[in-house]
Amino acid sequence: MSRALMPNLLTPQDLEPNWRWEGRLPAWGHTSVDFERRIDHDRLRRYRLARTRQALQASKAGTLLLFDVNNIRYVSATKIGEWERDKMCRFCLLTGDDAPYVWDFGSAAMHHKKFSDWLVPDHCRAGVVGMRGTIPPEFGLMRKYAKEIAGLIRDAGMGDMPVGVDYAETAMFHALAAEGLNVVDGQQIMLAAREIKNWDEIQLLTQAAAMVDGVYHMIYEELKPGIRENDIVALSNKMLYEMGSDDVEAINAISGERCNPHPHNFTDRYFRPGDQAFFDILQSYQGYRTCYYRTFNIGRSTPSQNDAYVKAREWIDASIAMIKPGVSTDKVAAVWPKAEEFGFPDEDTAFGLQFGHGLGLALHERPIISRAISMDHPMEIKTGMVFALETYCPASDGYSAARIEEEVVVTETGCEVISLFPAEELPIANRY
Repeated sequence: MSRALMPNLLTPQDLEPNWRWEGRLPAWGHTSVDFERRIDHDRLRRYRLARTRQALQASKAGTLLLFDVNNIRYVSATKIGEWERDKMCRFCLLTGDDAPYVWDFGSAAMHHKKFSDWLVPDHCRAGVVGMRGTIPPEFGLMRKYAKEIAGLIRDAGMGDMPVGVDYAETAMFHALAAEGLNVVDGQQIMLAAREIKNWDEIQLLTQAAAMVDGVYHMIYEELKPGIRENDIVALSNKMLYEMGSDDVEAINAISGERCNPHPHNFTDRYFRPGDQAFFDILQSYQGYRTCYYRTFNIGRSTPSQNDAYVKAREWIDASIAMIKPGVSTDKVAAVWPKAEEFGFPDEDTAFGLQFGHGLGLALHERPIISRAISMDHPMEIKTGMVFALETYCPASDGYSAARIEEEVVVTETGCEVISLFPAEELPIANRY
């Protein structure tokens, strides 16, 4: 029987990230072929489970009970569609060295038994708890499954150890406590597991970024008066899904007088000659996400808009230059301007504008880099981290602004940028 079919039998080799830093990071084609070694999904699944067990063993907990769909996918490699992201209808249990249990929505459990052969069939179970309270707690499902979970934990010999839970409905916490389980913060355990990406994860993130490269070229060609912000959002969604995206989480489209302050949404505003406009494309390929801003001007630009872009570029280049293993995140945040220096009263108000955040199965993973957090609570940057760096600079005209974001992979000696649509200078779309 292959190791892929024995998910509880991992070896130290499964923790190897298998990085290959020589040459440029590859962005493979998206199909499987016999003539190139592309994504090794069995290796990916074993690595993620091994990382989770390692993080669990390093914690005080003996068990992880997961409701966050990103954690469920990381541990069990199961996914039933983006519709379930906010439903709180699935859960996963990892106890000691046992294979993961997955309680899934109705017939999805039967599908896993048939097609997910890296899971133990008896561990694929149908189950649902509260669905964000729409199934009332008094119906008893939470009590039922809390009892089942507690029994599995005790059978595994972990009954006296804390249970790490990432998040759950309030009534579920009460049901677990009623079964005598000591619940602790499991999200920190999972984030520790997920912060270092193996070669397959890095390749998936690079493939996802390559998709956005193409979308930005389309946007560059389409930006002109008579087109609206939401038209660009629609065209981008269409192109991404045609390219194989499994979720277009959001697309920011901000233009003209809406650029300052940044509203973080899109409207039906028409682009006008001379507008500065910036976009953020958040989508995933096989679960791995992008966060990738670009700024354009439409037809022409002013000195004020150009100056804002130059400053945003200088700030992001300064932060990229800092990225290498062993550097702490406070040193990166320190090269960005203080909130007051670009028009904000404090760091909380400016949060997310000069910013860094991990990328993986979630949009925000470790590390988080911000003056609001990193100066007092720095984290170490490590080889194999993948994150986005983003800067924002308001223009002196009072309404325009530039926004740039780059995705970087931390290598053994520095970092490599994988967001490749040109952004060294302000792009002018359909120049007059």
